[in-house]
Amino acid sequence: MELANQQKDFFQTFGFLKFPGLFSDDIERITNTFERIWSDHGGGHQGETHDYQRRSALLQFIDQDEYMSSLIDDPRLDGMASGILGDDYNYVLSDGNFYVGDTQWHSDYRIPKPSIKAAFYLDEVAAESGALRVIPGSHMINDNFSSTLHEIMPSGREANTQELLGIYGDQVPAVALESKPGDLVCFDRRIKHASFGGSSRRRMFTIVFEPHYEDNELEKVHDHIGSLSRFWCDRAYGETMIRTASPQRMVHLEQRLANDSHLAELTRKARLEMKEPARG
Repeated sequence: MELANQQKDFFQTFGFLKFPGLFSDDIERITNTFERIWSDHGGGHQGETHDYQRRSALLQFIDQDEYMSSLIDDPRLDGMASGILGDDYNYVLSDGNFYVGDTQWHSDYRIPKPSIKAAFYLDEVAAESGALRVIPGSHMINDNFSSTLHEIMPSGREANTQELLGIYGDQVPAVALESKPGDLVCFDRRIKHASFGGSSRRRMFTIVFEPHYEDNELEKVHDHIGSLSRFWCDRAYGETMIRTASPQRMVHLEQRLANDSHLAELTRKARLEMKEPARG
């Protein structure tokens, strides 16, 4: 799949894209594999049954399975990532989730480089039942509107909009990206996003891509990889993702693999300090 120039411009301007039905032919296998991976890991967070009270999350999710790992080789995902980030983009990570209830407004981070999160929703979600909501343009970090939003709602933590703005989170002006299984939703991780009204076992997994870093930026790669320690990851990728990688896939893995030697020790320390790996 090759993105049209209009799609690239739309993503750069508004910070998201939606591809209805892009994976419709594959969604049954994807969903069955999603459920099997969770079953193999105890059914919920840290090997315990999902309790329907808190989000269950599993990092390096697609890395657990050969078929799911191959999704990053798929021309549909590869074409999307290449079209926005360049042919030498990095695959960063993936997470599998059972979401519970609302997720308040936040952005994943705020740095100059774009980063794409591709989301597969395995249950139909509408505006009032857990669909991703985004504030278009809020990913543009040098824009006055985006900067004002960031001051009110800093990245990395969820915003209490009742306290900050005097309105409930679902009243914030935004676009709801309603989705059916088989659709693909992609967004810049700097964009302000949220969801409201979702069920207590909302199935979704994401795949994250970012640009290749220059040699003088490798300290940032090192730091980003180190942050995986709170999820108890020993390497930048799971064993199956690495073992089944073709030379073409390795283009998107090699930079982070070459800079992950510190992660195992950080994770060892995190396991001593944390009762469970982070949920998000």
